[in-house]
Amino acid sequence: MNPMNPINLQQIAIEAMLTRGLLPAFAPQALQEAENARQASPERSSAILDLRHLTWFSIDNDDTRDLDQLSVAQALPDGATRLLVAVADVDTKVTQGGAVDGHAAFNTTSVYTAAGVFPMLPEVLSTDLTSLHEGQERLSVVVEMQVQANGTVSMSSVYRATVLNRAKLTYDSVSAWLDGEAPPPPQLASVDGLEDQLRLHDAVAGQLRQWRQTRGALNVNTLSARPVFEDGQLVDLRPDNKNRAKDLIADLMIAANGATARYLAEKGFASLRRLLQAPRRWDRIVTLAAGHGVQLPATPDAPALDLYLSARRLADPGGFADLSLAVVKLLGSGEYAAAPAAAAGAATGTGLGHFGLAVNDYAHSTAPNRRFPDLVTQRLLKAAIAGQASPYSPEQLTEIAQHCTLQEDNASKVERQVLKAAGAWLLHGRIGEVFDALVTGAAAKGTFVRIHSPMLEGRVVRGFEGLDVGDTARVRLLAVDAERSFIDFERS
Repeated sequence: MNPMNPINLQQIAIEAMLTRGLLPAFAPQALQEAENARQASPERSSAILDLRHLTWFSIDNDDTRDLDQLSVAQALPDGATRLLVAVADVDTKVTQGGAVDGHAAFNTTSVYTAAGVFPMLPEVLSTDLTSLHEGQERLSVVVEMQVQANGTVSMSSVYRATVLNRAKLTYDSVSAWLDGEAPPPPQLASVDGLEDQLRLHDAVAGQLRQWRQTRGALNVNTLSARPVFEDGQLVDLRPDNKNRAKDLIADLMIAANGATARYLAEKGFASLRRLLQAPRRWDRIVTLAAGHGVQLPATPDAPALDLYLSARRLADPGGFADLSLAVVKLLGSGEYAAAPAAAAGAATGTGLGHFGLAVNDYAHSTAPNRRFPDLVTQRLLKAAIAGQASPYSPEQLTEIAQHCTLQEDNASKVERQVLKAAGAWLLHGRIGEVFDALVTGAAAKGTFVRIHSPMLEGRVVRGFEGLDVGDTARVRLLAVDAERSFIDFERS
């Protein structure tokens, strides 16, 4: 087998996207339309607030160039916090019904593969004109929330504003500093008030998280594989670990997504919601808990599940990531749904909840550069702010929700296929080796396991009888085929 270079891996990704009904490249019309957006005059309106003076900042991965959100906070009396999340106004550069919008509506998401990213929007937009870069004035949609000391969001509003990113920070450096393991990021010395902002953000994120956990939000710790390249050559697939800064941003975005859903409901708008219904295989989760001496209710119960998970985190921190992965697999995938318009002033009541996050009426709204549902929600928000009619009919929203769910699944399959191709190449000289593995899938289509080094999944083609999600097993590597993304094991 010839060593695979990144060009081969990219070709596998392109073919996988085409097979799954995704467009790997932009049409010339879309690229030209995106380039023309450079010439568009910035929108001016008295309804757009000027908030450039605030200490806005971003936290993201070291190499991220498509920055979707900034935040800033202000301490209030009695332990409350005024929290502002600014989301890039992508809609201002992407015309609804245009060529760029057509590509985004078709793919519905950026696709992140081991061969590279296939962005939902041309990079002239996503990594430049619509990215909230440090030092660049940008239009945004701001979600303002008042967070009480107990983590409840007592008030929220949504409006448009001009913002300025004062500091582009990274997850690893912020997390290490907050944990007392590294010196502060250099921007803390050059941006007045930034250190206080980070500490206040860390505190309010903890309050938001604690409130959700009292309602049954699942405190899991799943690991994903991160391709590692040296001199352009793939050398490993390593865990992309969670950390304190990633949790901080996740907590803020969950709060903002809930506030946008409530805002649209209050305005009487039909909208898109992100939901996760009752777990797909609660019975198996009950069995896993019983193996640790814990009896879960016979019917899905998020608070009871989180108590079990919290206890296992303390009892077996080393094995908690594997348990988290098993539970997430058993919960099933999230999906999009169209929520009908309620009477104006009715904030909740759609019944579209998210089991894992323990929230109701939840929208995706904070990543419009890379998720089409977020761009749709942004257009709905801007119409609601302006007192205009909805830019989408309820029937259109239903079609969009169904298509986005389908394409999200296709994108995930492409990402897994390319990751397996990369893993097959890494393993091509290790046939016959035995690995410790966790069962991650057991269905008619096959039984699948994940090994840890390199971190990847493969199929058990011999000796899989009796294995179920969450079981551990010793498996021997039988065969690999990078071109076909096959990694085959037998039970040892």
